Amino acid sequence: MPGNLSFDSLKNAAADGSVDTVVAVIVDMQGRLMGKRFHVQHFIESAVTETHCCNYLLATDLEMATPDGYASTSWSSGYGDYIMKPDMSTLRLTPWAQGAAMVLCDVIDHHTLEDVPHSPRAILKAQVARLESMGMQCMAATELEFFVYRETFEQAREKKYQSLTLSSPYNEDYHIFQTAKEEGFMRPLRNQLFDAGIPIECTKGEAEAGQAELNIRYSDALDMADNHSVAKHATKEIALAANCSVSFLAKVQENLTGSSSHVHQSLRTLDGKPVFFDPDAKHGMSQTMKHYLAGQLAYARDTTVFLAPYINSYKRFAAGTFAPTHIVWSIDNRTAGFRIVAPGSSNVRVECRVGGSDLNPYLAMAAQIAAGIAGIEQKLELPDAYDGDAYSVDELAVKVDQIPGNLRDATQALHGSTMLRQAMGDEVIDHYVRAAKWEQEEFDRVVTQYEINRGFERA
Repeated sequence: MPGNLSFDSLKNAAADGSVDTVVAVIVDMQGRLMGKRFHVQHFIESAVTETHCCNYLLATDLEMATPDGYASTSWSSGYGDYIMKPDMSTLRLTPWAQGAAMVLCDVIDHHTLEDVPHSPRAILKAQVARLESMGMQCMAATELEFFVYRETFEQAREKKYQSLTLSSPYNEDYHIFQTAKEEGFMRPLRNQLFDAGIPIECTKGEAEAGQAELNIRYSDALDMADNHSVAKHATKEIALAANCSVSFLAKVQENLTGSSSHVHQSLRTLDGKPVFFDPDAKHGMSQTMKHYLAGQLAYARDTTVFLAPYINSYKRFAAGTFAPTHIVWSIDNRTAGFRIVAPGSSNVRVECRVGGSDLNPYLAMAAQIAAGIAGIEQKLELPDAYDGDAYSVDELAVKVDQIPGNLRDATQALHGSTMLRQAMGDEVIDHYVRAAKWEQEEFDRVVTQYEINRGFERA
């Protein structure tokens, strides 16, 4: 569901003093919220139409560095402005921030007055529009996993993120007693997100000590991505208020299970009828669903950077960890890269298990839709489902490929993807190829503690 606050209600809240701040944000390449805090009266009188931000916000890394190599912005072009255009359908109260409301903004080019093509929200909107032209819409949900620590963010930083105390001492998957220890944080998280208009289903313990999962109700793809981004940000703010910390890093420690963001997806007609379901077909999977899934398999390597954007992301892919390693599909099998959920029912859907909790939901969902559309348009045939332990696939025998094992290989696949270049445009793909290459360049120049510990004396 979109935001829960109308413009008239905002005016009334400003008049009675219950809202004094409006946080206007864009979503950056990393999926973070960037923007400004306005006095509510100035927002009502002026910024509701538009405000501005530096165009470098869509050409930075996690450290907010400004690498060269981007066609859209650079030192030579002077780092100009973009327009931030509030999408007032996303206006919402933010109970975790006293007296505040929040609105998501689209990023508009000053010269063309069109969406900036490489802005994450525009990328997803473009793929949603392609589906709509085919008479369909994508419904989706993301499972968002993260680790919870007893230290505050400041304390964790002072300890250099080493020897932190997890919120629980042992695997808490579905464990009600263990997760009761986190309720001082998790209860406000559920309630405040719900009060912000985000349809929270539940929280639960995940398959590791101190690991939690947040589930948001199925919605259309753009609304899902909006909810995911706001919820991820709010989780950090609510943890801050609860004197603890959280991490959405895909692999926080080599001996701990990684954190994922599985993407559930299905197609419906524009009037809401399920496209993926055929009651007469095996597993209830319609021909359109088979083509869509076949496209996701065929182009899984092309899309991996949008599901695993960092060096660390690839540490998640390991046998026996519930993170996939092979590009196969299966019926209700958590060892496969793509799992069919609710087979035989009108809710039958694809769960892509490749993405980590560090993904940008707009980019991940856009890439999934683009690959699915390619499968439909090309009428790709779906290979047989894989049965059994997908970690032990005999690749030569069943002719399947592995998920890229590192960012370098995934970047090369993205760069060479004719499908994504046709779906998103060269400008968009080149922009995100540059972002991925920069991540690799930055890592390659750093001497890690692993290297020092291993070789200081022995080399």
